Amino acid sequence: MIPAQHDDAFELITALPPAYQAALQDMPRDTLIEIVMDLGRPPQARYPGEALNLLQTPVTHDDLNHVLALLGEFSADNRAGIERTLHRISAIRNRKQQVIGLTLRVGRAVEGTVDMIRDLVESGKSLLLVGRPGVGKTTKLREIARIMADELGKRVMVIDTSNEIAGDGDIPHPAIGSARRMQVPHPDRQHAVMIEAVENHMPEVIIVDEIGTAAETAAARTIAERGVQLVGTAHGNTLENLVANPTLSDLVGGVQTVTLSDEEARARGTQKTVSERKGSPTFDSVVEIIERDTLLVHHDTAKAVDTLLRGGKPGGERRQQSESGEIESSQERHALPTAPEAPFRRIKGTVHIHPYALSRDSVERVIRDLRLNARTVIQPEQADLVLALKARADDPRLRELAELHHKPVHLIRKNTTAQIRHTLQQVFLLMDEIDEDEVQDAVREAEAAIRQVHYLGKEIALAPRRPALRRVQHQMVARYQLHAESTGSEPRRHLVIYPD
Repeated sequence: MIPAQHDDAFELITALPPAYQAALQDMPRDTLIEIVMDLGRPPQARYPGEALNLLQTPVTHDDLNHVLALLGEFSADNRAGIERTLHRISAIRNRKQQVIGLTLRVGRAVEGTVDMIRDLVESGKSLLLVGRPGVGKTTKLREIARIMADELGKRVMVIDTSNEIAGDGDIPHPAIGSARRMQVPHPDRQHAVMIEAVENHMPEVIIVDEIGTAAETAAARTIAERGVQLVGTAHGNTLENLVANPTLSDLVGGVQTVTLSDEEARARGTQKTVSERKGSPTFDSVVEIIERDTLLVHHDTAKAVDTLLRGGKPGGERRQQSESGEIESSQERHALPTAPEAPFRRIKGTVHIHPYALSRDSVERVIRDLRLNARTVIQPEQADLVLALKARADDPRLRELAELHHKPVHLIRKNTTAQIRHTLQQVFLLMDEIDEDEVQDAVREAEAAIRQVHYLGKEIALAPRRPALRRVQHQMVARYQLHAESTGSEPRRHLVIYPD
């Protein structure tokens, strides 16, 4: 089925000044995305891939006031609407809170957008949609509400924070069918209304848009644990974005840093400090909306997240809808990392190194220059660790050393002395004697600081740590897509974590 639009753009256009309406007569209306009015600049009509000036004359205060007089009240998030329509009008204000700009976004009820994920909707499992702004997440939620209420006969409650799903005014837009709608008095109260919906109205399905705070994440988990099917959207383009976001990662199971024993790290072929999923995901399945007609479906959220945390590709089912309405499906490969990773491991005495497809002379030169307690060996079975080129990561013999013989493998991008020096410096820093309690303390401190940086949006300084522990903290910060720098002199050298 090809998506069909129910266009009520006329109501939005009639809210514009007469000159703007006249200019729009000669422009296409069915693909119009939004109209932008910024004080002192020509008004624009925006279409997919282009923006056209409506007039050459700049927007005036009178133009803005003309539109404002015909709108409802603006909510705390600077959004307003036109009653019984799906249009969204957002305001830009100056320091005196005067409106100096408007974005009038066309809202449309579109049927057929759920065809590609109808099986997931009917499964009864909780479903999370992610994707860039404007790709159609809210449009899909709107149709999901209608299908579940009218076609599947379920008790559906829509949590409508900005009245984007069911439109402005007290009467919901017909696009959500017989689904009920709860409005949210302030964006900060969305989580409370979510819980209120479950406790007071006994829904079978709750639909919520733009989960973005820790409180909303916790509310979503509470709803799912009560056996209510949850369908929602979250800030982020991909599943990987959610995993890296400490506020939202709980939606997909959460992430915790654990320290393995030497034996377990050796058996896994990983570092001693690793990331693991904390618990069961709130949402059973995740759909990445790549384009309006292209999706990537992760049917098993837990399995996909586990693969990501192990450094692999989560795969998924790619679905695409052709112009004729046919849906094509293909499976993307679920793959663990192709390159073996080096476990964190302490070695007493002389360290035996086997250069695999590397210059042995270069390795020995670096050992002498750095005055390391190490020497090279010809037979890999005699080695404590293996140095290899990254280009040889898929070599079957190398994988056998890592997986069957439990040899730590450290990969080097280029066969140069500089690269070998850098790698061996890092390896021997990690081999420094570290107490288990020190590692756990450093990990806990970094996790708490990362949450604070995300929540407060300001830099956080950590306690002074030894080089090997700072490296562990650096790795944690990088995993959450933040930036950290070491500052100060030993023994007071420490990390400072900065917001993104």
